[in-house]
Amino acid sequence: MARDFEVVPVETLADRKAFVGFQYDHYQHDPNWVPYLRAERMAFTDRARCPFFQHAEVAFFRAVRRRQTIGTIAAIRNDAHNRFHDEKTGFWGLFDVVEEYPVAEALFDAARDWCHAQGMTTLRGPASYSTNEECGLLVDAFDQPPVVMMTYNPPYYPAFVERYGFKKARDLYAYKLETAMFTNGAPPKITRVAEVAEKRYHVTVRKANLRRLDDELGLVKQVYNDAWSRNWGFVPMTEAEIDHLAEGLKQFLDPDLLFVAEAGGRPVGVSVTLPDVNQALIHVRDGRLFPFGWANYLWHRRRVDALRVTIMGVVRDYQLRGIDAIFYVRTMQEGMRKGYRWGEMSWILEDNLPMRQAMESLGGMIYKTYRMYDLPL
Repeated sequence: MARDFEVVPVETLADRKAFVGFQYDHYQHDPNWVPYLRAERMAFTDRARCPFFQHAEVAFFRAVRRRQTIGTIAAIRNDAHNRFHDEKTGFWGLFDVVEEYPVAEALFDAARDWCHAQGMTTLRGPASYSTNEECGLLVDAFDQPPVVMMTYNPPYYPAFVERYGFKKARDLYAYKLETAMFTNGAPPKITRVAEVAEKRYHVTVRKANLRRLDDELGLVKQVYNDAWSRNWGFVPMTEAEIDHLAEGLKQFLDPDLLFVAEAGGRPVGVSVTLPDVNQALIHVRDGRLFPFGWANYLWHRRRVDALRVTIMGVVRDYQLRGIDAIFYVRTMQEGMRKGYRWGEMSWILEDNLPMRQAMESLGGMIYKTYRMYDLPL
């Protein structure tokens, strides 16, 4: 059956604007979608401005019908991932599509063919562009908006992905905790573990100093690539990528929710919790802060009542010593003091049993599941 659309590469600035702009049309009537800021998405897809492109190649594709974009996908060759894991894995991401399977199939074909031509033997996704950015396909809880830096998609996406032949690689869990559960303090077991970590291992935990942000970032860099190096799908971040991420987060950071653990004269852990600014951004429907979106954002920003624990890691030689328990207790204390009602801990790999057990001992419940898929090439 002849197609009434075509899949074309993104080659010009106008093409890229259409690629980025499609999601605002696609989701305009979905009350649970949180708009990205257009300026940020344009920078994210700009080879000259996004440091990911220093170690990767990305091909962007659009499905077009009668000059209108009806779907998008990115095909990704991440050399940093493949060097670290000794793999030939290509990725797909930035996928959005109208509810027509043939269009989704054609976009997957484009990503598969491009990655195969790059010498890849597996196609994995979704990831935009790696596990260091947003990744995973939402496979349940479609009736709720995502929290900050988490993904969202319509319910028909998983069926399209699996119909194409992708199989589950890993599930990523989001845990929800209500601060009301901690009115009388953290569970005694967690409190004891935190106390032991402080006394036996001489660990001190302090708030980060945003006035010395560059110095604090240096500590994060020392911890990050060591702490997560054994996790499935982990990719070391370059200094340029960490700097770029920090620059983007500055406007959202709350210094009371950033912690650094130190022992033996060096940083051994970091914890970064963000206010869920998605609760404000969801009201900036066109993704533009100017001329009127900024006031709208600031108005709703005052009413944010949730948090997301975005980064919590401990260097390998200090893991399983209870430092994470100190982070949990301090974050809960600060969150309650500042009036937040609930928090999300995400994402956590399905086979990361120590972290899952910690969440469940705190009373956390899995309330969303995100899935990564693989397809042999």
